[in-house]
Amino acid sequence: MADVELVKKMLREVLTANKSGPGVSLSRLQSEYKDLTGEQIPHKQLGHGNLDALLHSMPSVVRMERNRSGEMVYFASVSGETAHVAKLVARQRTSKKTGRPQMVNCQMRVKPAAPLESVICFLMIMIFSSKKLMNLSLLNFFDSIKINLGLFLFSSINAGSGKPKPQHSPKDYNPSSAGGNYSPQQVQGRLREVLNKYSNGFWVSKLPQLYRELYKQDLPSEALKDLEHWTHVCTVEKPCSSNPKELLLYPAKEPTHTQTPSPPPTSPPTTTMSPLPLTPPSTSPSHTASPSTLSPDLKQKLGELLVKYSNGLWAHALPKLYLDTYKTKLPEHVLENLSLLSDFCTVDYPMPDNPKRAILYKRTKEEESCNRRESVEERRAREEVGRRLSSQAVPPLLIPREEYPSVLVVEATNTNGVILRYIGEGYSQAQEALEDEMREFYCCQDNHSRTPLASPTSGQLTAVRAEEEEEILRAQVTEVMTDKVKVYYVDHGFSEVISKVKVFELHNTFFKLPFQATKCKLAGLETFCQEPAVLKKFESMASGKILLAEILEREQTPLVVLYDTSQDDDVNINAACIKALQDKTLASPLQVAYMNVAVRSVCSDGTIYCQLPSRGLAKLTEILEKTEAYFHSQVTSEFLVSRPFCGKGCLARYKGKWSRVEITNLHGSRVLDILFIDLGVQASVEVFELREVPSPFLHDLIAIPPQAVKCCLADLAVSGVGSWTPDAVQWLRDAVLNSTDCSMKIAKLDKTKRSVVHVYLFTDKNFHDPTRSLNRQMAASDLFKHQGDVFLSSTPPGTPPPPSTTAPIKLPPLLDLPPAGHNMDIYVSVACHPGHFVLQPWRDMYKLVVLMGEMILYYNKTEEKPLKVEKNQIYAAKVENNWHRVLVKGVLTNGLVSVYELDYGKHELVSCTQLRPLIQEFRQLPFQGITAQLAGVKPRQWSEEASIVFRNHVEKKPLVAQLEAVQEAHHPWDRKLTVFLVDTSQEERDIWVHDIMAEFTDELTKEV
Repeated sequence: MADVELVKKMLREVLTANKSGPGVSLSRLQSEYKDLTGEQIPHKQLGHGNLDALLHSMPSVVRMERNRSGEMVYFASVSGETAHVAKLVARQRTSKKTGRPQMVNCQMRVKPAAPLESVICFLMIMIFSSKKLMNLSLLNFFDSIKINLGLFLFSSINAGSGKPKPQHSPKDYNPSSAGGNYSPQQVQGRLREVLNKYSNGFWVSKLPQLYRELYKQDLPSEALKDLEHWTHVCTVEKPCSSNPKELLLYPAKEPTHTQTPSPPPTSPPTTTMSPLPLTPPSTSPSHTASPSTLSPDLKQKLGELLVKYSNGLWAHALPKLYLDTYKTKLPEHVLENLSLLSDFCTVDYPMPDNPKRAILYKRTKEEESCNRRESVEERRAREEVGRRLSSQAVPPLLIPREEYPSVLVVEATNTNGVILRYIGEGYSQAQEALEDEMREFYCCQDNHSRTPLASPTSGQLTAVRAEEEEEILRAQVTEVMTDKVKVYYVDHGFSEVISKVKVFELHNTFFKLPFQATKCKLAGLETFCQEPAVLKKFESMASGKILLAEILEREQTPLVVLYDTSQDDDVNINAACIKALQDKTLASPLQVAYMNVAVRSVCSDGTIYCQLPSRGLAKLTEILEKTEAYFHSQVTSEFLVSRPFCGKGCLARYKGKWSRVEITNLHGSRVLDILFIDLGVQASVEVFELREVPSPFLHDLIAIPPQAVKCCLADLAVSGVGSWTPDAVQWLRDAVLNSTDCSMKIAKLDKTKRSVVHVYLFTDKNFHDPTRSLNRQMAASDLFKHQGDVFLSSTPPGTPPPPSTTAPIKLPPLLDLPPAGHNMDIYVSVACHPGHFVLQPWRDMYKLVVLMGEMILYYNKTEEKPLKVEKNQIYAAKVENNWHRVLVKGVLTNGLVSVYELDYGKHELVSCTQLRPLIQEFRQLPFQGITAQLAGVKPRQWSEEASIVFRNHVEKKPLVAQLEAVQEAHHPWDRKLTVFLVDTSQEERDIWVHDIMAEFTDELTKEV
């Protein structure tokens, strides 16, 4: 039973944190509660049928109101306790500073006079760094802008300031050791990019600074010595100058001879995350003979491929993609010398110690000029918003910056033009304030503006008194009749016929706010935008509701995916509308018994997916065969999927043949999870492996419902999480997956949300004898017997581990830390209280994202095999949709395993079937999660209120940590740091977290 008082405290904390806003929506309340506590609001455990009933039962905590958009919002009820906690939390802006130097990084604040060239450098850094934010779940994009802005100011102001520089490096700065990581091929490619930007040349002495600003690394000293030998990359010229050391650098002249091979690295790297061992660039004669330029035809084809992947494409994917698209092999010398691509794409190396792992980004002048135009338009629009307009000119409505804004859907007669309104500050709130002002203005007794317009004209903007309520709204006249007019409410998105006496002149004051009713286009429904079945489904699911919008394209009419988050599971509106086109007569009919059943998938919980003989399956097979032949006959890149999103239907290969899939989850921009909807098989792939459904087959394929039927074995006395042991799962897979002659008999149909068919399964056609079923065979076996519990225990740091029966694996190297007293940029992933939190070094966060993407691709493609799980051993574990490096803390009899995420510091319970051996490739990057405690405060038993205050200040935030001490241990996960935490995001001053906690505890002590 959940603790009702604890739930009240957590709810009060969430609502108090938002007390200055317009209230908290139900979906946001659920989300922030989960962020704070790690679990959903337990309304069922507290005896309430739904969340709304629970909130109604807590009037001392929650106050409910319905805003003017019709949405129910929640506020914190005013009480002495709430007011007191809010007062203490607010004290952070006036906290006293004691005991330590108070300025950590004063150069990271906005200063009024930044040199113009520094601004240009910052914008270039932002262009490169924004491409590397592959996983937005790690950090909000705007946090990254804030941090990079700090880095820019830090670097530019230090250049002209007499103040000492901070002792720590910028957050994404990664100095390389002098010679150990020197890759001539990588440096040459980057040098080509720099020279493309500065084609008129620059001084060689400026190259190290440019290189550091663009690539966050020091230019290897060997590269400066090798410049004169790289005649295929650059030209070094000595001008007539009194200083013999001054040299000019220009782009290379047209080559007239064979390229000289680059010298190999002086020593191999010490650390690598690559699946392939890093070797020096080849110096064989074949390498020197490779072409030094690309043919125009090859450039055009590579450009066509790269433009499809605006978020970048891994270089290793090029050969297969090129072969599939153009039916010819990619010349080998392209991958051997990626610098050949630098004149039309950007080559990025996310792992500097491994030049074989590169990401390619298409670069076109058209896109750059388009981006410049858009930025100018946005700037002009923002300038217009604040002006007092004397003519009927209204500024355009800007798309919200957040990735998932809330919207109110008004109506849709076409899914390419859905009318909606944005909800939130600057949008619906600004509109409500405007209408309040209009009501006061037009209802004033001595106001001559209350006189109706004598002769309204079509297209005129007016103020209108609404028919059914005493509201004054902005409207545009669309039709003039004898004594009435038809108007369109520009902020609400609907039309109405009203009397002329209710139409007034719109005062200039009310032209400042953009029209709030706007249009969007639903992704994936472009071809079916006017299908009656689609529009009917959309009307029933979305019209008049407040939904979440994922913005895929920020065009004049944005491309979006809509989600209904009001239920237990989020509903993808776009995907639901597509399913409305399915022909139910082609679904698998559920009869009593079937022969020739194909079992396509056996899940770790015993669920099986079967294909049953049906008309829909026969038609699907026929169309997919035609699609296969169609792909073979086409030489084009138009079928590549360039904009994946959740719920999108497309094609992917399964055992060499194209099959229908639905995208279920995205890991950044290049790795995604898919479901083969006709097989029940889940997989993770890279985006280049997907194809759009060709238009000649699109309608037919969408009309066929998924052919995988979800089943479970009847009469097996096993249920609950972890009931199916790995041995039982493997036994069933061996029995049915390779069989082509299965039969089954339906026992019953579960018509709940799970929609599972309970069946008896047979490996032959004799389904009349239940004793021959696999159900009976498994029930009579020992396959469901679990091993005994291994209980959790804690050992003090430094204690050697107990002996294990398995051979120890080689652990990653220890994470490098700065000396005591120095600063490091960090991200706090978990915060319990000041005595225990987990931080991650900022500099390697991108490497961790790349590593997790590689783990998803590797483990989701490997077969699940029985694994003996032992306590205190390292494994890879699937937690929700991601694979993590974990330490096993305990194994339970119900098949669950307690694990500790070594890169994030979280404790989780997972099924033992979700564990895999952690292969050597994924043991190169040091574990990124480091346990820490706050310096500057006395160790104590922290109260719940103090823990909440601390968590709100540091958890999931980028901060600066000043290292006080390191407590070493036998294992890397037992190391513990003592650090000061500093929030440098405020413009006016730095906030030392230990000062806030000290004052908070002082206040509590005084009360006692």
